[in-house]
Amino acid sequence: MGRITVDINEEWLDAAQEILGTKTKVATINEALRTFALRRKAAEIAEAFASVEMDFSGSADAWRYGGGRDLSPSRLAENARRSVEEDARRNDVA
Repeated sequence: MGRITVDINEEWLDAAQEILGTKTKVATINEALRTFALRRKAAEIAEAFASVEMDFSGSADAWRYGGGRDLSPSRLAENARRSVEEDARRNDVA
């Protein structure tokens, strides 16, 4: 880790310390730099996705290939009803 001397706006430093939840000036500056770098990288990734044309037409149907779960309200209600019936049958048999 390097060591430098800089003039810093104390109000901004205090605001950053409060937002970041850091306890020292050094921790605040390091966390602010890390956060800035992560946001920059995230922006680059978002730009990369935005630069590629994506076609999502039919994607809702693609997830219903038969091997996935149907989480529609009617299907969930039907599954719950069957589960209750199966539990009742098992309790009657036992």
